[in-house]
Amino acid sequence: MKQQIEIFTAGCPVCEPVVALVKENACRNCEITIYNLSEQCESKIYVTKMEEYGVKRLPAIAINGKLIDCCKNIEITKSDLVNAGIGSC
Repeated sequence: MKQQIEIFTAGCPVCEPVVALVKENACRNCEITIYNLSEQCESKIYVTKMEEYGVKRLPAIAINGKLIDCCKNIEITKSDLVNAGIGSC
């Protein structure tokens, strides 16, 4: 059975090692799709997929249509910014 692996990346020095790590560890039954968000496509499939999976940061990885646990619930919120002192000048 093939595993569908989708990697969301910005094509930056932080993301590239993650892409390489996935490629190094994937087996021959893994099908890897890379969505480089710095190269938006006209169909907006990248944005649609991000919203569908709940991607909040990059890099992010989905396997068989589900965002893996280490890529979930990492979102910068307004309260995070306020707690850090932004807007308190």
